Amino acid sequence: MYSWKTVVITIGLLFGLKIWNPYFIENISWSYFDYLHQSQEVVQVDNIVLVDIDEPSLEVYGQYPWPRSIYRDLMLDTSYTNTHVFTQLFKEPDRFQGDEAFAEGLVNRLSILSSAPTVQKDTGSAPFVRTSVFGGGNIDDHIWSFSGISSPIPILEQNSYGSGVTITTPPISGTANFDGTVRSAPLIVSANGVVYPSVALEVLRAMYDQPNYQTRVTPEVGIEWIRIGRQPPIETTPTADILIGYWNDFERVSAKDLPNSNLENKILIWGLTAEGLNNPVSTPVGVKYPHEVQGAILHSVATGVQIQQSYYLEFLEVVLLLTVLLGIMVSVYTLPTIFSGIVSLGIVGFQVGLGFYLWTSSFVLFDIFYSSMASIIVFGHASFNKYYKTYQLKEQIKKQFQKYLSPDMVDQLAENPELLKLGGERKEMTFMFMDICGFTPISEAYKNKDDPEGLVDLINKFLDVQTKIILNNKGTIDKYMGDCIMSFWNAPLDCEDHAELAVKSAIEVLEATKELNEELKPLNLPPINVGIGISTGECIVGNMGSEVRFDYSVIGDAVNLGARLEGQTRNYDGVDVLLSSETYRQCPNRKFSEVDRIKVKGKSEEVTIYTPLT
Repeated sequence: MYSWKTVVITIGLLFGLKIWNPYFIENISWSYFDYLHQSQEVVQVDNIVLVDIDEPSLEVYGQYPWPRSIYRDLMLDTSYTNTHVFTQLFKEPDRFQGDEAFAEGLVNRLSILSSAPTVQKDTGSAPFVRTSVFGGGNIDDHIWSFSGISSPIPILEQNSYGSGVTITTPPISGTANFDGTVRSAPLIVSANGVVYPSVALEVLRAMYDQPNYQTRVTPEVGIEWIRIGRQPPIETTPTADILIGYWNDFERVSAKDLPNSNLENKILIWGLTAEGLNNPVSTPVGVKYPHEVQGAILHSVATGVQIQQSYYLEFLEVVLLLTVLLGIMVSVYTLPTIFSGIVSLGIVGFQVGLGFYLWTSSFVLFDIFYSSMASIIVFGHASFNKYYKTYQLKEQIKKQFQKYLSPDMVDQLAENPELLKLGGERKEMTFMFMDICGFTPISEAYKNKDDPEGLVDLINKFLDVQTKIILNNKGTIDKYMGDCIMSFWNAPLDCEDHAELAVKSAIEVLEATKELNEELKPLNLPPINVGIGISTGECIVGNMGSEVRFDYSVIGDAVNLGARLEGQTRNYDGVDVLLSSETYRQCPNRKFSEVDRIKVKGKSEEVTIYTPLT
């Protein structure tokens, strides 16, 4: 449950969410992009002015809609060098019969009117200029298509210099405007079977005095770019959309103040701001009126400073996501915790730095927010798994060794599990076998008293005392066999003086046994005598048994020899401890007495045995 495989599953889910890109994931990405937008330094725009039909203007010229002769008067009272762009739809005749007067103003100034493609009808037409298509693709297969169009009345169309659509990208999944926030707009659309340019594109065509515009369309990609005359191409999405830059501050003027504004060589974009006449729209930098949005589109197209996002970048985002998530998982499982944290933090920092660099240097939208968030999730999951596995290993070690090692040694193993090599390991060790000699008289004494519980208490008291001595001398209790204890040194933790500590433990066991016998004298019990065999040699130590049940134990000739020596103590009067020649050799600072040269089962040569002198 807590293996690396679960982290792979998490990576797969995060990767799949990125590919699927549901609403909440899309919202995360675009919220990050909106933040980048908001962090951009505001630029003052000099050549575009917003003309507001606001409350003060209504107080001067009356309720809206105005007689269209007012537009003529206001237009003609400004410099002939200005360009007038109207975002309102003049699709119905003026009830005050001012259309001819307005047409006079339009024909005497460079003027662009607005149309609106719609799905509410399947009729309508508007002035349009043809586009030259390069690349072999069919333009109608890729651009946004509408069944009809609402356009200005003929007399106004015929006297203006052009007409463009004011629509923004439809708010559907997969588009920048998926949540209703206006982030992008198409430069061309299809309505009633005819291709129409946007207002921004038509303004530039009219200002550059070009007869048409060119479009590159390929079957594989769709719309690649749109160009006016010899101007640099405007790169678009496959549906001819561009992302809008809103870090612009436009000069504004109330319509009533327009005659006294002394504006020259400006693009004047007219729009409604009086309460109740128009609804502001949501943008990455807050709500804006529609003519403000059109101003931002026009400035983005005119300057060539475009926000870039393409399917190639989205592909790179997916590649980066998978790469960094796998990299973080590998670092967590192969590096120490501190280093894996540093590496993972560095990966997240690299992504954040890359995203900001691409934005600040080239206005490239590269989604590193989701990738960074996913990186933190994978790091947290992998780290938790690693921690939990370590915790489980520590608990396993504690359960496995707490009865056989001193608490300090158990803690040391738990903190450094790598000290314990699971499985078999070849190692030189010292072994001690200790047994109660003459146990039958003691057992008979308790039997005669009908006190089997007392016998058990005595044995436990004896084993408890001897066990503490072994553990205090860094020994490991391998097993209890009735009244016998098997112990060893130099595993699972290294112990350089293992032979010395085993001999020291044997001497302390004899002293403790004497003290115990003194306590037993008032009970009129036979004295307890012990036999101890000690041997040193190479063996195999580790977890041994089956897959379902195993013990940490040892096998080897030195183990067998220690058991044989313990049994030989009964053959020599006054000798309680026998040790092998290798144990004797490794204790040069102790005094020993040679006891005998004997032949033990399983060995062809005689073995010299010793006993310590206390």
